[in-house]
Amino acid sequence: MLNKNKKNREGLFKGITAAYLILVLHLILVAGLGLIVVFLTGIAHYMSWILIGGITLIILSAYLFHKRLEKQGQSLKNALRSPMFEGRELEISFLGGLAIMRLAKPDSKKQLEMPGPENFPRLEEPESQTINELQTLADLLDRKLITQEEFDHAKYLIFNTLPKKK
Repeated sequence: MLNKNKKNREGLFKGITAAYLILVLHLILVAGLGLIVVFLTGIAHYMSWILIGGITLIILSAYLFHKRLEKQGQSLKNALRSPMFEGRELEISFLGGLAIMRLAKPDSKKQLEMPGPENFPRLEEPESQTINELQTLADLLDRKLITQEEFDHAKYLIFNTLPKKK
């Protein structure tokens, strides 16, 4: 009898603990949702300031870059003509790729040329395609992955002729 009361108390304790745990988790969930709402409201309320701050940072970095080039006695055009950039594209990425600026020397020949037939992908010739299909079918038959009847039927579909019976 004493053992039975002890088991009942343990079961009751586990049930009460589970109920309190569920209540605490619900409180955490509601508090988390409240924080998300406050955070998003704050972002929406200060969106114009965030935008102005971002634009200011971009302008400030461009100004400092320009001053650095002037200090070295170069212009942007001369800096891009440097042997380091010769024949290469320059890609400037802001905010992890959110805004990308690409500078490249235009290749006039590529822009004026129309693509010729040698630049287009070519389809496989019908004869070689048929040979490849037959080789694949023969390989499947040799490995006993298909039966002779399936092989004949597939060959019939390829050639669109009835297989000759012996």
